[in-house]
Amino acid sequence: MALLTVLGVSLIAALILAFVGDRRYAPEINIFGSAATFAASIFLALQVYYNGPMLAGHDFFFVDAFNVYLSVLTAFVSMTTALFSRRYMRHEREHGKVGRSGMRFYHAMFQLFIFAMLLALLTNNVGVLWISMELATLSTVLLVSLYRTPSAVEAAWKYFILCGVGIAQALFGTVLLYFAAERVFGEGSAGLLWTNLSQVSDKLEPTVLSLAFVFFMVGYGTKVGLVPLHNWLPDAHSEGPTPISAVLSGLLLNVALYALVRCKVLVDGATHSHKAGYIMMVFGLVSIMVAAFSLLRQKDIKRMFAYSSIEHMGIATFAFGLGGPIATFGALLHMLVHSLTKSSIFFTVGHASQMHSTQEMSKIQGLIRGNPLVGWGLMLGVIAIVGMPPFGVFTSEFLILTAAMKDAPYFTPFFLLGLAIAFAALFRKVMPMVFGKAPDYQRRLKAAHIPVFVHMAVMLILGLYLPSFLSEWFHTAVRLLK
Repeated sequence: MALLTVLGVSLIAALILAFVGDRRYAPEINIFGSAATFAASIFLALQVYYNGPMLAGHDFFFVDAFNVYLSVLTAFVSMTTALFSRRYMRHEREHGKVGRSGMRFYHAMFQLFIFAMLLALLTNNVGVLWISMELATLSTVLLVSLYRTPSAVEAAWKYFILCGVGIAQALFGTVLLYFAAERVFGEGSAGLLWTNLSQVSDKLEPTVLSLAFVFFMVGYGTKVGLVPLHNWLPDAHSEGPTPISAVLSGLLLNVALYALVRCKVLVDGATHSHKAGYIMMVFGLVSIMVAAFSLLRQKDIKRMFAYSSIEHMGIATFAFGLGGPIATFGALLHMLVHSLTKSSIFFTVGHASQMHSTQEMSKIQGLIRGNPLVGWGLMLGVIAIVGMPPFGVFTSEFLILTAAMKDAPYFTPFFLLGLAIAFAALFRKVMPMVFGKAPDYQRRLKAAHIPVFVHMAVMLILGLYLPSFLSEWFHTAVRLLK
């Protein structure tokens, strides 16, 4: 029941908002739908925590410690983003950037996007996972082009073409996976279920699985934003509405990485080697380095933090590829803390852009004077995202670095170099925006501060103390991903 509620509420909310999405009470419906989804996800997580993994819907759905934790995270960030977007999108509506039809479209597509991500996480079927990732792509393509400016339409087309090509590669990988499974299970959908595949991974043809993983790496790696498949991400972030940037960075990239990690587990079981892990480590490390150097060249504030997302997804990908209990634990924690931190950063960036009517960093100055909470929110977000204690990103990066020094010492200098460059680049760019002299054209506005500081408070708690239930949860997930 809880599982159906998690999926059903967002889908029903999308249908309702398709009709009333331009009314004054539409943001409240959006918030209520997201909050109900979050409450249902908590109940589902408690069921898994106390009773273990579960199947539902004639084995169509599968819930374990790995995907239910990401489901709770997805529901929570979507709820806080809906709360933030109430005030943010109202400002956009009042200043003529979005019309009535645009507001209706935004609210309906937001809930449909959440539904697609939750379906991707909770389905037990590899084919349905691919379909739901495609649905998530289509819904966000339309949201990226919401403002209908030439640059927004261009960014949406780039997103659609690159991710369309990538998801086509993932489809071919799915076909190869089914081809290998058919020899074990025969014809039918049994060969597409994660639970079945994980039980017989050692019986699957290793050569076919190795080839399939290459296509999965390219296909789902495109959605993760890994270099060199990352070009859509900065454009989509810079041109779409800021709430969509928050859920793209904070949620969609996690879902794509989830799919890739599930595939890696099958390939490891079939090949009895670490080939898939080495591929992920190389892609992750290259992404860290390229994104770190790219941060130095950015002039648009949302593009800059888009490259920061590429860097951090590279860190998580590197850690999952490295494997082992410490690295995998660190990767799971990093997905959580990055989602919370990056979404809160985009919340403050959205208000900073509205205060100055631009996303150009050279024209955004003196935030702490125009709105101290926006300024400090951005400053604390940057302190957290670069890995400074006592925030949670420090803990996850420290765990990953410890594992890398032990198991991959030759990669460690490059890993540290990437972190150091990203640290310097972000502080160099953000300090003038926060503490500089406020320009005459700076506006005062009512900002949505609650989502920002709720995320920051959770990040601080995770940096100082990891609750025992969450630690036990992650340890269970680590055992599943061996």
